[in-house]
Amino acid sequence: MEWIYLDHNSTTPLCAEAAAAMAECQATRFGNPASQHGIGRRARQALEDAREGIGNLLGARLSGRNPDRVIFTSGGTEANNLALLGLAGLQQQPALIGEAIVSAIEHPSVSAPVEMLERRGWTIHRLGVTADGMVDVGRFAELLHNHTRSGRQPRFVSVMLANNETGVVQPAGEIARQCAAVNVPMHIDAVQMAGKMPLDFRSLGATSMTVAAHKFHGPVGIGALVVRHESALEPLSFGGFQQAGLRPGTEGVALAAGMHAALAARHRESEARVARMRQLRDALEAGLIGGFPGKIVVNGRLAERLPQTSNLAFVGIDRQALLMALDLAGIACSTGSACASGSSEPSPVLIAMGCSKEVLAGSLRFSLGATTTRQEIDEAVARILKACNAISASRPLSRS
Repeated sequence: MEWIYLDHNSTTPLCAEAAAAMAECQATRFGNPASQHGIGRRARQALEDAREGIGNLLGARLSGRNPDRVIFTSGGTEANNLALLGLAGLQQQPALIGEAIVSAIEHPSVSAPVEMLERRGWTIHRLGVTADGMVDVGRFAELLHNHTRSGRQPRFVSVMLANNETGVVQPAGEIARQCAAVNVPMHIDAVQMAGKMPLDFRSLGATSMTVAAHKFHGPVGIGALVVRHESALEPLSFGGFQQAGLRPGTEGVALAAGMHAALAARHRESEARVARMRQLRDALEAGLIGGFPGKIVVNGRLAERLPQTSNLAFVGIDRQALLMALDLAGIACSTGSACASGSSEPSPVLIAMGCSKEVLAGSLRFSLGATTTRQEIDEAVARILKACNAISASRPLSRS
């Protein structure tokens, strides 16, 4: 039995372009980029070439006056923590008590540091979402206006660009424009968007933006925080001068080269890949809905979604039981964020959407990648329906 991998939102297999770039870098650019000798300078050049290439592909402005900055991190979690806690300004003012606005559907790497601030006395305003998982822009405008008028301006706002569980694309650009109008820093978690749909940091108008290489077939262990030049960002760690002291420590040159190569590969095939992913996702959903009529809910179905993400509720089937059955059947999928794996609690994202108990109990996430084929989708539909048939308390399922 061949495995069918439908968990690309958790991590993706390394693409050939990234593997080749990393191998070449490890063989010829192995020096410490902080060293002053020739070998170190060669490593530094490779690192800065990767930084510039990644920044340009993400729509950052890296030349001219007040250029944006691309800060390499260990991944999306560190980048989100650096952005939020760095914008909070706790290093210079440890006793600072402020306010912040975040959406109710953020990834744990955003919601957890925000909860930490809340325990320290901060007031956190959580933006609700519609039944299809879209942040309420009208409610945000009202909240921002009321706080600005009362003199209690938020220290920062954080709204993700695309949800990691449902794939629903959020109006983060519009929210960023409203924040810019009143000089409130705005952070965007773009981890799930990068490498999958067009992404332009400057057009979004945010203060900072997070991406992670392993979400677009790059290496695990590297991400980036793109930051506007004028932003007042404080470091979270100390002990080195690297990256202007904002994220000290020896940079992984080969990882940066692999990240750049993977992002460039995804950029070259952008339009064709988006169309192919959407076609495969729609085929997966249509096959399952046709084989289980009236029993499948597509969470976020009326909103714009990432082309490779499908969050499906199998009404009447327990999600954990189905997940285990699919694992035995050679289907890799998930109940939600990989950073929250192991938890049997219902998804906070689906709860925020107001989903019924039946939908919460039966929802799984299927996410596709560059390596997914139509043959795999067809086989996945057959295996998923067979697993549902084996554990369903309702009538037997058959493909139609």
